[in-house]
Amino acid sequence: MKREDTMNLAQDAAVQPVAHAALSAQQQPVVELKDVHKSFGSNQVLKGVSFAIPKGQVVAIIGKSGSGKSTALRCIDRLEIIDSGTIHVCGHAVHDPAIDLRQLRQDVGIVFQSYNLFPHLTVEQNITLAPKAVKNMPAAQARAIAARTLQQVGLADKAQAYPEQLSGGQQQRVAIARSLAMEPQVMLFDEVTSALDPQLTGEVLRVIEALAQGGMTMVLVTHEMEFAARVADTIIYMHEGKVWETGPGAMLKNPQTAELRDFLSHGL
Repeated sequence: MKREDTMNLAQDAAVQPVAHAALSAQQQPVVELKDVHKSFGSNQVLKGVSFAIPKGQVVAIIGKSGSGKSTALRCIDRLEIIDSGTIHVCGHAVHDPAIDLRQLRQDVGIVFQSYNLFPHLTVEQNITLAPKAVKNMPAAQARAIAARTLQQVGLADKAQAYPEQLSGGQQQRVAIARSLAMEPQVMLFDEVTSALDPQLTGEVLRVIEALAQGGMTMVLVTHEMEFAARVADTIIYMHEGKVWETGPGAMLKNPQTAELRDFLSHGL
């Protein structure tokens, strides 16, 4: 395939997530990036990234290290400030300097590779901290939500445990429960299984799959190709800071660009 043909595919891909999800005229995307650029010094990481995600859809972003996938995810929650373009999430103009970050982060939950649990707090205390501090939620209500979210992630019996008493997979599931306790409209997952062995990875992925089946809107940056193909409504392959190819899970068995074929051939 000629490079110009590949680039045309990359440009066409920018709108494919919307088409794949068959958005109606009334259904606006919950997450929408348009021509997003982001640099760190002289390193241009995002070079005109555009995609849209409707409510209840799961999008998996894949690509090599340095392709811009994690940066794109972090821009959605405004952990990184973009240089140009627009990002709208749950009705918030994320690119607007005047955005209410407190409100944005009540609508968007994010889970990272590192669990970031407070070691001196119990599991329940880790989960109830944000609802009480950010939403001014009564302690009893926060504890009830913690119990419900721990049930969701299969850790109902661990409320009074401390992080050091849990396995890595259990700690990651607590991190997910902590985000769910804020009752977000969108969940973001950034390589959440990278530090886990295969058994613990399976524990965490089962929780994410259950969330998907429950209709949670999610964006996953992942290297778990089989999981992405099974769970995601749309897969976005990023390459050199651009959306290079998009499609349903089946695209991983029939990649249209040489770059995606090469990426998949290396087992990632």
